Amino acid sequence: MTGAAKRVLLEVLGWVLLLAGIAALVLPGPGLLLMAAGLAVLSQQYTWAERLLDPVMLRALRAAAEGVETWPRVIMSTVGALAIGAFGITWLVDPDTPDWWPIAERWWLPGGVWTGITLLLSCAIALALIVYSFRRFHGKPEAVAALESKIDEADEEAHEQRERMRDRAEERRHRDDER
Repeated sequence: MTGAAKRVLLEVLGWVLLLAGIAALVLPGPGLLLMAAGLAVLSQQYTWAERLLDPVMLRALRAAAEGVETWPRVIMSTVGALAIGAFGITWLVDPDTPDWWPIAERWWLPGGVWTGITLLLSCAIALALIVYSFRRFHGKPEAVAALESKIDEADEEAHEQRERMRDRAEERRHRDDER
């Protein structure tokens, strides 16, 4: 594969992952994880993606820590992941449209088998993330405190970087005004 073809492939993959992550923030799926993966791929070519990668990853870890903070949250997260898996199985089995279905039959389980596969993959990823989060954060306040410290550092660094960028932009404006 040529260098240009590899670059285009990585760029397309990065954007697809990033957009899928944004969509998965409101749809079933690991939104922040997909966004982080997309940013990781795009960060090989764009400095803006590199700057965003750590904050998104840290926010994903914070969400993971909060998801296993208490037993009710662990249970609800697990039930939610299993529900997504149950929907995936329903899509794969593709039962006949029930009599009570009020709209056109073509709107019963739209997307076909690939929707089911995607839902089952989301279920598996969610369950794996719950196990990972539980092992890393549940009952470990020092791990959560360390994560919060990293988030604070990243926020401070991002703030400083924004200030530097504003200062540079202001300097450019002054130089342009002087010309």
